[in-house]
Amino acid sequence: MTFKELGLSKPLLDALDRLDYNTPTPIQEQAIPIVLKGEDLLGCAQTGTGKTAAFAIPIIERLLSSTSKNNFIKVLVVTPTRELAIQIEENFKSYTHFTELKTQVIFGGVKQGKQTDALRKKPDILIATPGRLLDLMNQGFISLKNIEYAILDEADQMLDMGFIHDIKKLIAKLPAQRQSLFFSATMPQSIVQLSGQILGNPQRITIKPEQATAEKITQGVYFVDKENKIKLLASLVEQSEAPAVLVFSRTKHGANNIVKKLDKYGIKGAAIHGNKSQAARQKALEGFKDGKLNVLVATDIAARGIDIDQLSLVINYELPNVPETYVHRIGRTGRASASGVAISFCDETEIPYLQDIQKLIKQDVPVIKGHEFENESLEVELQKKQFSKGGGKKAASNQNRSRRPQGGRDNQRGQRPQRKSDGSRRNS
Repeated sequence: MTFKELGLSKPLLDALDRLDYNTPTPIQEQAIPIVLKGEDLLGCAQTGTGKTAAFAIPIIERLLSSTSKNNFIKVLVVTPTRELAIQIEENFKSYTHFTELKTQVIFGGVKQGKQTDALRKKPDILIATPGRLLDLMNQGFISLKNIEYAILDEADQMLDMGFIHDIKKLIAKLPAQRQSLFFSATMPQSIVQLSGQILGNPQRITIKPEQATAEKITQGVYFVDKENKIKLLASLVEQSEAPAVLVFSRTKHGANNIVKKLDKYGIKGAAIHGNKSQAARQKALEGFKDGKLNVLVATDIAARGIDIDQLSLVINYELPNVPETYVHRIGRTGRASASGVAISFCDETEIPYLQDIQKLIKQDVPVIKGHEFENESLEVELQKKQFSKGGGKKAASNQNRSRRPQGGRDNQRGQRPQRKSDGSRRNS
């Protein structure tokens, strides 16, 4: 199937053609016809599969075909982070390029003046983070009484970040007659319960629920002592042909510290996290996208919304203590039909985190051997823990211990992750 076969109007097809969008991803192919019919939708798909286009394209089509000319906000998209909100707005603007539809994004962390000025121009589509949205509603700048389409994106992350009460307040302000779309990368019971409060009798789409990580992401783990992590990171960045490397830190202080230490190796990087101003975060993100920075070091909250064409290498400097976070992290690469490499560092304290991750994704992450900073005793410790729990894990680990991510090469300092690209473009 192609986008032309979905019955979309010419302005929208022209915009998609301008972006080199030809074939819908599975979530788009299934979701777009449902949304075009006006039905509520509960969608679950792994990160990087094109969920934004799956709801943006049909909503824009419905706006273009509507006879209503009322001058009010018709579409509300609520998403957990500033970066993701900005990314979604960029996508909407790209898709509406040949139309007169107006889009606006609002988020916290910046002065509200420019945002309230833009709201006075009555945008058709509003993308917002929960806190700033409620704040401007309380001040009388925004009313949700005329919303025709309500979309909750990255719902699992919304709950993880503690937005449940804000979301319930927003739901109470929405009109009863509306079309609602609910998207999440995972579907735990808490998400199902929340969706029941938002959706009527929704159609459901689940894309590959048995596969927790994108198929084209090649994974690998280095066992390394904590004090040697920065040396290993500098070595990998220096040897990598990837134009930009996204590095994950568990804490804000850790992110800043990694950037400072990389600078001593002559590697230019920047950190983004919740303590950085929005201007600083945007400057760092733009520098990363433009190739002015070799490395972007991010915490989990700040990283949601980083969506860069052909980002081929992600490194978990510190493993997350929540296994689902690992899936979101490595999903920054391997977007849509592209491929990528996700590397993790594991020290002694992180072995339990690695076990939880492997349990979630239902596979052992291949161990990368033979690098200069290797601590083989940590791999032995992991095998002991796995074997003590049974299930044949020891044998599986032995089979994986010599596997390396494809597309790299070896030398005396370890593996060289190289850029992997099949030349395709993401569909947001």
